Amino acid sequence: MNAQKIVAILLIAGGLAGLAYGGFSYTKETHHADVGPLHMTVAEKEHVNVPVWAGIGAVLLGGILLAMGRKS
Repeated sequence: MNAQKIVAILLIAGGLAGLAYGGFSYTKETHHADVGPLHMTVAEKEHVNVPVWAGIGAVLLGGILLAMGRKS
């Protein structure tokens, strides 16, 4: 399996995941305070939306890369 096939499969998988879930969430630690023995942190949950056109484009690009790899 060469690098082109691996990239194509990752693009297809990522595009399908983006279309299925519509985005992903992550937790970002924003504030941190240490006052004596007291330790406080604030964690904010962020959500990133993946546009539909980006998911479709990734699937199409991965398909094109796979088709080009088979011809040569």
